[in-house]
Parts: sequence; C-alpha cells; structure tokens
Amino acid sequence: MIESFQALNPALQALLAGIFTWGMTALGAAAVFLRQEIDRKVLDWMLGFAGGVMIAASFWSLLLPSIEMSSGSGLPEWIPAAAGFLAGGLFLRGIGIALSHLHPGQPSGETEGPTTSWHRINLLILAVTIHNIPEGLAVGVAFGALAAGHETASLAAAFALALGIGIQNFPEGMAVSIPLRREGLTQMKSFWYGQLSGVVEPVAALFGAVAVIFAAPILPYALAFAAGAMIFVVVQDVVPESQMHGNADLATTGALVGFVVMMVLDLGLG
Repeated sequence: MIESFQALNPALQALLAGIFTWGMTALGAAAVFLRQEIDRKVLDWMLGFAGGVMIAASFWSLLLPSIEMSSGSGLPEWIPAAAGFLAGGLFLRGIGIALSHLHPGQPSGETEGPTTSWHRINLLILAVTIHNIPEGLAVGVAFGALAAGHETASLAAAFALALGIGIQNFPEGMAVSIPLRREGLTQMKSFWYGQLSGVVEPVAALFGAVAVIFAAPILPYALAFAAGAMIFVVVQDVVPESQMHGNADLATTGALVGFVVMMVLDLGLG
C-alpha cells in the first residue's frame, strides 16, 4: 500500500492527504452522536494540543525547510521565509476583514468583518472553514515539494505533517459540531456542518501542490506562507479560545504535549 502511494503523482498524494485531514475533522464532528456536551477542561486541553501541533508544524515542517531551500538562491536565506511568513498572516487577516465570521466561544455581538444578516451558526462555520485553509495549503505544499526534487523534501516528512494536522483536526471537529448542537441543531445537522468546515482542506491541499509543482521557485515562499497563516490562526483563535474558560494551565500543558508530538513525528518520520 505504501509503495502504491509513493507511485502516485504528488498532486494526487496531496489530495488524498487533504481528504485524510478532512476525514479526521469529520471523525471529531461525529462525537456529537455520542454526547451533546463535552467537558470544558477536556476541550480546552485538546484545543491547546491542536495549537501546539500547529506551532511545531509551522517550524519543523514549513519554516525550517523554507530556510534550507533558500540556501544558494543568491538571496539571504531568511528573506523567502520572512516574506512568505508575513504574507501568510496578512492573507488570513485580509480574508477576515473581507468576510463576516464569528470566532468560537464569542457572543454574536462580536462578529468580525462586514455587517451581515447571516445567522450565528453560519458565521461560526465560516470562521472555522477559513482557518482550515492554511492547514490544507501546508499539506499540499509539503507534497508538492516532492515534485521539485529538493533534498530537504521527503514523503515521510509530508506524511508526518498530514498526520499531525489530521490529529489536531479531531478536536477542531468537536469544537464545531458540539456547540452547534447546543445552538439547537439536530445531531445530523451538527455533524454535517462540523465536517463541512474541513472540506476546504483537500481543495487547498490540491491547490498548494499544483502551485509549487508548476512554479518550483516559489516553494520556499509557499512553505513560509503556510506557516504564517497557521501561526496567525493559532495566535488569533486557538490559544485565546483554549484559555478563556479558566483552564489556562491545562490548555498550556496540552500545547506543550502537542508541540512535542508534532516535533517527534516530523523528526522521527522525516
């Protein structure tokens, strides 16, 4: 099975990896069939864990390879990484300004972006969907780098990144579907919208892979771009959401564990 996967085109590999991360979101969303509520301490720990995974992935799987790939390009090694990183954060900020959305855990009066008549549920789903874009891009760029044949790119490293993002997508799915159930939706609708928030990941993964395959010189910038977008999400949403319910120590512990897990996955497999 592994050999069959290795024989696939990197773009198809990226698409399949994106489907896997989407599937993990759906698996987390399916928790709504087991219970309507989840202990807030457990959820905050899992959100902290997700944040730790994303921070570690941003460095070990994206920024560090970006810096290494920039060696010998004629530019200081830090320029592609810095430029791409800032562009990724600004991209997410721009989407947040352009589209109305509501961050999980916040009251309806704190909607961000243009004024809208959309229901609170729609705004919650849109917010999580927006934040899944950089995760899909990161997976796609990692697999797309294989086609460029750079010595720092490997199938194992790309697989480790997809696995890490998939693991942290599980609590994200729960964090969408269970609050939707509390909003009054049926279990099936809560699950449907919860998993739907992750459907953007295969699309973003395919886009990221194709972009770097056909424009290999942008690879260091693309890796850093995905890292910047992910860090933006962590700092703006994941960390604040995990710490606003009085479980800061638990959430911080989860972040440390998540960072170590992702670091071990990347170094051990990559």
